[in-house]
Amino acid sequence: MTGPDGEPREVYARLSRWLAEAPPELLASRRAQADLLFRRIGITFAVYGEKDAAERLIPFDIVPRLISQSEWRRLEVGLVQRVKAMNMFLADIYGPRDILRAGIVPSALVYQNPYFRPEMVNVRVPFDTYVHIAGIDIVRIDADDFYVLEDNARTPSGVSYMLENREVMMRLFPELFAAHRVAPVENYADLLLQSLRSVAPRTADADPVVVLLTPGQFNSAYYEHSFLADKLGIELVEGRDLFVDDDVVYMRTTEGPKQVDVIYRRLDDDFLDPLAFRPDSTLGVPGLMSAYRAGTVTLANAVGTGVADDKALYTYMPEIIQFYLGEAPLLKNVPTYRCREPETLRYVLEHLPELVVKEVNGSGGYGMLVGPHATRAEIELFAKKLTLDPANFIAQPTLALSTCPTAMPGGISPRHVDFRPFVLTGSKGVRVVPGGLTRVAMQDGSLVVNSSQGGGTKDTWIIEDAGTRS
Repeated sequence: MTGPDGEPREVYARLSRWLAEAPPELLASRRAQADLLFRRIGITFAVYGEKDAAERLIPFDIVPRLISQSEWRRLEVGLVQRVKAMNMFLADIYGPRDILRAGIVPSALVYQNPYFRPEMVNVRVPFDTYVHIAGIDIVRIDADDFYVLEDNARTPSGVSYMLENREVMMRLFPELFAAHRVAPVENYADLLLQSLRSVAPRTADADPVVVLLTPGQFNSAYYEHSFLADKLGIELVEGRDLFVDDDVVYMRTTEGPKQVDVIYRRLDDDFLDPLAFRPDSTLGVPGLMSAYRAGTVTLANAVGTGVADDKALYTYMPEIIQFYLGEAPLLKNVPTYRCREPETLRYVLEHLPELVVKEVNGSGGYGMLVGPHATRAEIELFAKKLTLDPANFIAQPTLALSTCPTAMPGGISPRHVDFRPFVLTGSKGVRVVPGGLTRVAMQDGSLVVNSSQGGGTKDTWIIEDAGTRS
């Protein structure tokens, strides 16, 4: 919110004054109202591995994060560039493999990746689009630079919180909205549906049938699945609601079978089709991969996209962008050490107390070491893990992440944040909704923003005129 001189940045000027003038009891009241609204709405998630796996609310912060239009434009073009290259990379590794033959990316990182699907080799997906919905995690370390922390290309979540956060903020703070030109995010569902319909098989009718495939009500993100299906105006289905006949997918309805053209799947590859992947899966659709390979149905995101959000391959994204687009990356990668390289591993082991170490296929804040906040025992344990399986880890410096003002019980306090904008790709190009999900570390000094680790969320405002109304 403030610059090095302690003065509010231009985009935050009006909000800063409002926070300074707002009595503590008003902020406390609005925080309580927000909690009540979210409980009534029923936004919950479960943390796998906990004894009771109790449903819980993600903490919500009532102070919005503001990004100026000029900053957003820089961010947007970088996101579009990155997702374009990601789709070209996936089309290549499942097709001609030019980047592997050129030696830009080590073949072992692709072929030994647990998310690489040999079943997708030489399968042509509609419009060469693999990643229809991407969630790119962004961090900021100064006034000018945004860094990509990681890419989410499988089944990125969190968009329901982006939309619900905005709705709650509009109800609680109409006076702040009246004082700022905030770019809308409410059209996300319309843009997503347009993108999904645009990649329907060429044999589909003019009005393609789109469904959202969920693992079911026991999935931690089930609320989001049902929320999005409702917003999109499409059927929310489980595997048992679909069947395949003669390489065509049908949905069971009270009026008889109905052909399905596009499946927005929120189900991991392993569980999609028991005939192709895990035979014990009861969540998928037998024969789905056969229909997919026959080109009668589109899966969004495509099968095998997990290769692109692997944290080891993330380190090659600048080279991937240069190879396919002939351009320098517009968004920087966080400097990353590849522990699979012996010299790098030695450096990481010597500097563990200073680094953040992550599993290459980890997510949700699990399986990571934050060196500056770790105990000696935790550091020694990670040293053993690294020595035993160095290829399974990457390491990054502990960045001086930006903070945002956050309404805590004792008043306004700075908390570290990251940002997940959502990038949509269809047959007519790449679109980015002007906003996203800001995740906030609710603990003082913490760098971990994941909801499974106690992190919260806040609304993100893209201020259209890079300032405020007079």
